Amino acid sequence: MIRRTFLALSAATLLATPALAADKDIVDTAIGAGSFNTLVAAVSAAGLVDTLKGPGPFTVFAPTDAAFAALPAGTVEDLLKPENKDKLVAILTYHVVAGKVLSSALSEGLTAPTVQGGNLTFTLAGGAKVNGVTISGVDVEATNGVIHVIDAVLLP
Repeated sequence: MIRRTFLALSAATLLATPALAADKDIVDTAIGAGSFNTLVAAVSAAGLVDTLKGPGPFTVFAPTDAAFAALPAGTVEDLLKPENKDKLVAILTYHVVAGKVLSSALSEGLTAPTVQGGNLTFTLAGGAKVNGVTISGVDVEATNGVIHVIDAVLLP
C-alpha cells in the first residue's frame, strides 16, 4: 500500500511538472519547477548554489514556497540577511542528506544523517513524513541526486 502511494505520488509529481527533468542538477531542477523560488533564493543567499550544483549525489527535502510562507512573518526576510548566513546555512543543510535516497529506501523509523550534522527520522504510517512533515512529492530525479517535496521547513 505504501509503495503504491509513493509510486502514485511520484508519477503525479513528474507528470504534473514536466519542467522537472533528470538532465538538470538539483538547483536547476528546483528553478524549473517554479514552486521553490524561496528555497532557491535562500540557497543563493547561503552561498550553497555551487555545492548543490556539484557532483553529489545529494538527497534534498525541498520545502515549497508555501512552506516558507507558513513560517512566522519576517522569518524568511530575517534569515536572508547577510548577518544570519550561518543560521541559514544550518537550516538549509539540515534539508540535505549525502547520497541518493529514493522513496523505496524509506522505512518506518529510519534515520538519516544530514549534511548539517543532525538526523532526520522517517515515518510511513498515514503517509510518508520526515520529522513529522509530510513528503508530498517523491523521487524527482536530478543529475546529481534526488528531490523530495515537503510541506514545511525543517528546523534543526
